[in-house]
Amino acid sequence: MLAGLGYAAAYSLLGGLLLAVGFLVLDLLTPGRLAHHIWVERSANAALVLSAGFLGLGLVVFAAIWTNAEAGFGQALAWTVAFGLLGVVLQALAGVVLEVLTPGRMREVLVERELHPASGVVAAAQLAVSFVVVASIW
Repeated sequence: MLAGLGYAAAYSLLGGLLLAVGFLVLDLLTPGRLAHHIWVERSANAALVLSAGFLGLGLVVFAAIWTNAEAGFGQALAWTVAFGLLGVVLQALAGVVLEVLTPGRMREVLVERELHPASGVVAAAQLAVSFVVVASIW
């Protein structure tokens, strides 16, 4: 039982670190500070996109742990890191591609206070990319 609790703690810490990396990458792609836009400026757009990113990465981490657990703790942890980082990179790439393919600047939309339909598109792209990564794991 203690070993199982230790594994759960390690996976939880790793999941938290991957979410933090996802946050930092989105922060780099956002003009200004992402946390400030969400908690101070109350940008629903930034909150929506960050929430979708977190949900998507959570699904990727879940799938990586679930499908690799029998390979042994070290190997499963390594696969979780690899797939989690892949999810972060692909989510960022999806946002950049959307910015190239659509009018206006998606980065600017994220910092608007009033809800903009484009933030829903970015959020959906983040989830879709995460689903593709999850499908590749299974």
